[in-house]
Amino acid sequence: MKAAVVDRYGPPDVVRVADVPTPEPGAGEVLVRVDRAAVTVADARIRGARFPHGFAPFARLAFGVTRPRRTILGTTFSGVVEQIGPKVDAFDVGDRVSGMTGMRMGAHAERVVVAARRIVPTPADVSHTDAAAVLFGGTTALYFLRDRARLRPGASVLVNGASGAVGTCAVQLATLLGGRVTAVTSTPNVALATRLGADRVVDYTTTDPFDTTDRYDVVLDTVGTVSPARGRRVLAADGRLLLVAADLWTTATPRRGVHTGTSGEVPDDFRYLLDLVAAGKLTPVVDELGGLGDIADAYARIDSGHKVGNLVIAPGS
Repeated sequence: MKAAVVDRYGPPDVVRVADVPTPEPGAGEVLVRVDRAAVTVADARIRGARFPHGFAPFARLAFGVTRPRRTILGTTFSGVVEQIGPKVDAFDVGDRVSGMTGMRMGAHAERVVVAARRIVPTPADVSHTDAAAVLFGGTTALYFLRDRARLRPGASVLVNGASGAVGTCAVQLATLLGGRVTAVTSTPNVALATRLGADRVVDYTTTDPFDTTDRYDVVLDTVGTVSPARGRRVLAADGRLLLVAADLWTTATPRRGVHTGTSGEVPDDFRYLLDLVAAGKLTPVVDELGGLGDIADAYARIDSGHKVGNLVIAPGS
């Protein structure tokens, strides 16, 4: 099979398309023919060994000290079950499934082996493209808004970085949870944020969203540009500041009302998000590229800092 291989850290062009052995599913695993896979900021960080400040030594130990330990990146995919390993009863060959592979990665390939417990059925009304697009940003936004902020109806929410994979989901999920959403984005994406349901949009190129008398019950920073001190400027009493991409010092230093961390890959959350998509209540924002050969372009867009929504490739095309 063909796969996008990253055997050294570096810029987008270190990725190459190569023939690699097709993996075999073991006990409790399935082999999935990957129809669509997301290329995410997490993939780009690993490829470039560019991690939030302070995390580099620990990340290198986890992902590879001098080069990537797992040379096929990608965690988020949708496809069709092609082979079933022993002790798998929940799925059959031909089933449409979506999921995330975690530290095992491997989704930037024509086929991927994944633990059956990490995948869920893809609803008939959800395309592979939308399924692959929604899971990474959707699980992150859901974790911070629902689980960490415990967002309640009527709460005021500021989403900084409202046009990215996490931000586009966060605007919609906060609205579905009953929040009153102010989205922060740049001029070209003001209309997008409005279309996604934001009650108000702040264009940060003309207005500083943190130089205001407005106060919010929840402030969600999706891009790593808000420090605890800056975020607290606009935080209401007993409000919650959610930092998706915090540095090591911020993560390791407990502060009242400040929440960091990493979202889990929870199958029940996959089902919840996919059901929202199927019901037309959550719309993935997708920029669909071509095949594996377009991953370098996807990485370049991510590295530019101007990616909008989710980047999705079709490994088999």
